[in-house]
Amino acid sequence: MLIHLGKPMRIAAVLALTALSPLPAFADDHKETWRLFVADHSQPVVRALDAASGGELGRFDLGGYAALSVSESGKSVFAVQGDKDTVQVIASGIALSDHGEHRDIEISDPKLLSGAISGKKPGHVVTHGDDVAVFYDRGGKVDLFQESALLEGKGNAANIDTTAAHHGVAVPMGQHVLVSVPNMTTEVKPDELPPRLGLRIVDRAGKQLGDVATCTGLHGEATSARLVAFGCAEGVLIARPGGLDGPKLEMIAYGSDLPEGKVSTLLGGRSMQFFLGNYGEDKVVLIDPEAAAPYRLVELPTRRVDFILDPANLRNAYILTEDGQLHVLDVVSGEIVRSAGVTEPYSKDGHWRDPRPRLAVAGDRIAITDPRHSLVRMIDSETLKETATIPVEGMPYAIVAVGGSGATH
Repeated sequence: MLIHLGKPMRIAAVLALTALSPLPAFADDHKETWRLFVADHSQPVVRALDAASGGELGRFDLGGYAALSVSESGKSVFAVQGDKDTVQVIASGIALSDHGEHRDIEISDPKLLSGAISGKKPGHVVTHGDDVAVFYDRGGKVDLFQESALLEGKGNAANIDTTAAHHGVAVPMGQHVLVSVPNMTTEVKPDELPPRLGLRIVDRAGKQLGDVATCTGLHGEATSARLVAFGCAEGVLIARPGGLDGPKLEMIAYGSDLPEGKVSTLLGGRSMQFFLGNYGEDKVVLIDPEAAAPYRLVELPTRRVDFILDPANLRNAYILTEDGQLHVLDVVSGEIVRSAGVTEPYSKDGHWRDPRPRLAVAGDRIAITDPRHSLVRMIDSETLKETATIPVEGMPYAIVAVGGSGATH
């Protein structure tokens, strides 16, 4: 039997059906964005590039030639200009925030912040959480900032004395700071800096806790999970959280199984606790501080030009050697699993600051600067095939990548 609905009944029926049907899609969009920040070797400039399109998002003229480092959050890129006694900060324009079951991503234009961080020959800039430590090789001090304050244009810093000018490093770790110590008993020429002999732990007021830990020739530092590692002549010095008494230091000696050499550059795993370090120019070493045999040596076919860990593909490390070959190292097996030619050969002979390729990971691609050809080459991390080239004026040299994926509201 056909029933004719009157107007009020028809409206009620429609409302009931609507309640049972899915609502219109107001769900947040999911977006993945990667940006490359490239410092030039021939002029004092940093360019921000869109990794997908290759388009230039910004050009930032600096006071001098810059080394680049990116903060732990990815919100800040530090342009360290040691020859100009300056560090300038570039806001990356990408902010990722965790919301439990998902992440949000906020995207804005990259910009060079007004003002600058000044001190005598800034060297290493290290971030840990919101902490930023700027070490001045010839200033005899460390400046401690909060990244969030820097991004808001507030540059107030706390200072820690480094006992004497030296080429060193400082790493914030909770309520303490790990600071390198110079060897003042060694004679040096007037224009030279003393070598490093160890590491000390200080509180935020600069008061030292305990004795200086031996770490001859300290160079290279990295963080993995809750550990911090430093390269030394004797081995790798590990700092572990220690509560109110401060971090606990442990030397992992190289042992007789390794050939003569030392670690002087370190990278730290993000989702797995391990470190990857150089060991001379034609070897790298995987370091697991918890293993009975903590070191696994990997021989390379030729000398290493640059290397980097993949933060998303946890097993992958990428190593570029001077023959132009890019190698994928499986950090679990300790084996090189595939290799491919990606650039012309770039010899390691000559000055250490000569323009050579540098690596950055942008999602599922590896960005490689090729200063000889004014290009950034984009390489698929799975196939090692070149998927795009980005022309860059001048001589693209140092590079960092910032980005990720998340919901946009």
